[in-house]
Amino acid sequence: MSAAPETAMVLAAGLGMRMRPVTDHLPKPLVALAGRPLIDHAIDRLVAAGVKRVVVNLHYKGEMLAEHLGARRDVEVRFSEEPELLDTGGGIARALPLLGEVFYAVNGDVFWLDGKVSALARLARAFDAAQDDALLLLQRTTSAVGYEGPGDFIVDPLGGVRRRREREVAAHLFAGIEILHRRLFEGAGTGVFSLNPLWDGAMAAGRLSALVHDGEWYHIGTAAGLAQAEERLASHRVER
Repeated sequence: MSAAPETAMVLAAGLGMRMRPVTDHLPKPLVALAGRPLIDHAIDRLVAAGVKRVVVNLHYKGEMLAEHLGARRDVEVRFSEEPELLDTGGGIARALPLLGEVFYAVNGDVFWLDGKVSALARLARAFDAAQDDALLLLQRTTSAVGYEGPGDFIVDPLGGVRRRREREVAAHLFAGIEILHRRLFEGAGTGVFSLNPLWDGAMAAGRLSALVHDGEWYHIGTAAGLAQAEERLASHRVER
């Protein structure tokens, strides 16, 4: 077990195309769920986990995000502007000077409810900085609210993880929440690139691990998914 990260990257630069027309005039991380923007839900959880600095990448309607997040006083918020979209890997690589050796990375449009112990605390307890370059939080597809895809990863009984093969159905999906070691980006360079090849390299080297979420997780990819999430939260009166 390593010390809990005190820095975090929140990925918020995307165009939110599938959420249109909601995102025609609003960046997706500012879309509200249960009366609060998605990105604030994520940052609230990061602050509760002990994060002192949050780095947010900006591109689409970035000025709106910067203005909104500039009002927060409970955490230091820094911005990493992207004149062109750099994808997940490139976006984090650009922001590395603002991040610690080990840091959380969270998609700015995910929403989750914790089990008895917060998902971020569970990740911190499970992460081994000497062994892991990446620790991904996975969600069971059968309990992912609003998700209907084939999943992303297969987890074996010993905790090993591999990608879903073509035509294979996987029981788990990536929840958009992880802990990364900056070592993962060695040799990756700069520019536009996805985290996926970095994950693949870490998996091949035995340096990627996974943890299965024990709370609820909501897939909010479309306006319909947002409505479904609102309905479930309202009907269950769940603690947010």
